[in-house]
Amino acid sequence: MADHVRDYVLASALPRLECRMLWQKVLGVSRAWLIAHDTDPLSAEAQVAYQALEARRLAGEPMAYILGCREFWGRDFQVSPEVLIPRPETELLVELGLQLLGGIASPAVLDLGTGSGIVGVSIALDRPDARVTATDKSMAALSMAQLNARALGASLLFSPGNWYDTELGLERYHLIVSNPPYIDKQDVHLGQGDLRFEPRVALTDEADGLGALRAIVQGAPRHLLPGAALCVEHGWDQATAVQHLFVSCGFIDVATKTDLAGIERLTWGRWPA
Repeated sequence: MADHVRDYVLASALPRLECRMLWQKVLGVSRAWLIAHDTDPLSAEAQVAYQALEARRLAGEPMAYILGCREFWGRDFQVSPEVLIPRPETELLVELGLQLLGGIASPAVLDLGTGSGIVGVSIALDRPDARVTATDKSMAALSMAQLNARALGASLLFSPGNWYDTELGLERYHLIVSNPPYIDKQDVHLGQGDLRFEPRVALTDEADGLGALRAIVQGAPRHLLPGAALCVEHGWDQATAVQHLFVSCGFIDVATKTDLAGIERLTWGRWPA
């Protein structure tokens, strides 16, 4: 049996980076410490703990759930199987949201379907003068978002409910952002890779993937200030349909932005002033 980290790294079927990340979790140490001490003797308890984590990863469980965290917008967010795994492309939603808030003092922001809180918390931390409200119908997700807000020192108001169906009332906002479930229920990717382990309710509307987007866009006018913006993430092939939703609801300056891979990732528009 291997008796130090280097042995495990060399023998594991996992990529070396993942193997080391699992050992960092087991031992509670930094990457630099692990590299400097990778020939130190390992306790039997540590080896058993590592082997359990390795087995989960070899079975396909996402690293984010095994480690309990994932980096997003330069910060570490805690995650669990009750929330989606943060993805780099969603950083575009934060980036555009912050741009749209430029020049607005003490803006009011609404993050619909906040999940782990990555979008709302990131905006709140980058714009500490903003009044950010985050909603989610999953109490487990909302609890995770609250945990991340506390851990990162962000001030937000959390409101349970489905999209606008919360105790928000008729409050209006300078910006509404959302990364809703938008995958078509027939999409084969739902049964592949990390998606197999993520909460299905956060991935698909169990229809054509546009149900949540319709609800968000159609409900937005009642909650937007004149000249305010709505920005939503969507699927790679949904830009035309989402733009049509925006225009048919009366939005102006409707546009779609692509991510670093050139995929049409999110659409936004302004409510007329």
